[in-house]
Parts: sequence; C-alpha cells; structure tokens
Amino acid sequence: MRYVVDATYLDGYRLRVRFDEGTTKIVDLHPHLDGPIFEPLRDITYFKSFKVDHDVDTVVWENGADFAPEFLYEIGEDVSEQRPADGPSQRFGR
Repeated sequence: MRYVVDATYLDGYRLRVRFDEGTTKIVDLHPHLDGPIFEPLRDITYFKSFKVDHDVDTVVWENGADFAPEFLYEIGEDVSEQRPADGPSQRFGR
C-alpha cells in the first residue's frame, strides 16, 4: 500500500506527489474530475485548496473529495526530486 506524504501544486490540475517510499510523481487529475464529488475541483481555485491528510494518507479537499494513494501512484509519471525550471510552486500539506 502506498501513502502520500507531501503534495505540491504545479499548474492546471497537476500535482507533484511524494510517496512514503520516496517516489515522487507528477499526477494530472484533469481527466478524473467527473461525478458530483469531483466536479467542484474543476474550479482551479478550489482545486488548489487541497491538503495532505495524514490520517487517510492522501490529498483531500474540504468537500470530502479524495483520490486513493494507489490510484495517484498508478496514474502518476515518475520525476526526479529537482524543482522544474519554470519557477516555484505552491506547497500544501503538513
């Protein structure tokens, strides 16, 4: 089982997600924002309001939306730990 330990907003609907075993992946959630619980996340300002909930070990939003860490791991693209050259990003979580 995977656990999200940190997440950073990049751009659009993309997050940089770090998992408990040290892997970092870029996750694009745009194609997965269907259904009543996820539709509010289409508002980019609301999307950016996520946090990492360490009780459930994934990213969550105030309306109760979340994605299983295993799903984030599966759809994510591996990246190095270096920051992208396009500038700083916002960090959320604890």
